Amino acid sequence: MTASGIARVGVVGTGEMGSGITHVAALAGYQVAVHDIAEERIAAGLETVARNLARQVAAGRITEADRSAALDRIAAAPHVEGLSDCDLVIEAVTDREHVKRQVYASLEPHLKPGAILATNTSSLSITRLAAATARPERFIGIHFMNPAPVIDLVEVIRGIATDEPTFETAKAFVASLGKTVAVAEDFPAFIVNRILLPMINEAIYALYEGVGTVEAIDTAMKLGASHPMGPLQLADFIGLDTCLATMQVLYDGLADSKYRPCPLLVKYVDAGWLGRKTKRGFYDYRGETPAPTR
Repeated sequence: MTASGIARVGVVGTGEMGSGITHVAALAGYQVAVHDIAEERIAAGLETVARNLARQVAAGRITEADRSAALDRIAAAPHVEGLSDCDLVIEAVTDREHVKRQVYASLEPHLKPGAILATNTSSLSITRLAAATARPERFIGIHFMNPAPVIDLVEVIRGIATDEPTFETAKAFVASLGKTVAVAEDFPAFIVNRILLPMINEAIYALYEGVGTVEAIDTAMKLGASHPMGPLQLADFIGLDTCLATMQVLYDGLADSKYRPCPLLVKYVDAGWLGRKTKRGFYDYRGETPAPTR
């Protein structure tokens, strides 16, 4: 048992976020069971973890012994029954509420009574998600930033029913990973995305209205505001579909016109130009160097 009171962690979802969470939990000494709807997805996620651990070894951030030990702590759980002995299960599937509800319905019959169920949602209501489960007092938001092995911050968000032991255990777990906790209240998009996504949306409005080109806007924010990457480059990295979904959560949840998604963002998503993952967004990534698409 670790300092957080948790020994075994389950991760549901093996995409970018699920793989990142698996990576940091295993590296911190936790036994991790990884589940997804298809075994090939699990295999792909475990390959991502192995590749990223190898990069850390090459960069001198961890040792070969650290890498090997972390991989030994990870086990595939092709069936949800494989999560039955987990003390904490973190759901990291797509940020769509109906999908998450389906996941909880399939998970809960197999979780032990004292297990904590957490979601990695970046914007959805923790209280509403918790109400879809039979353990709202043992439900909490643990929002890792992307990429999880690199970004030090994790937002911890309790729902209205989350009890104090669950809240304290979640904070201790995050601290045990070497991450910094930011406690956020349960309002749409929490802290980071509440501030970051409207900034990105405003940059897209600036492009839409002809205030500046893609290059001019990104250069201005990198050099003028000391941002490590421009807002349009960052939008492509996050995924334009994810940006749009978060803005829609803010717009619907807060009913304020300042959160209205830019029509140009909607157009790019409608075109399937979602950023890096589709090779086109505000930049075209199909050549040797990214080229602006506007």
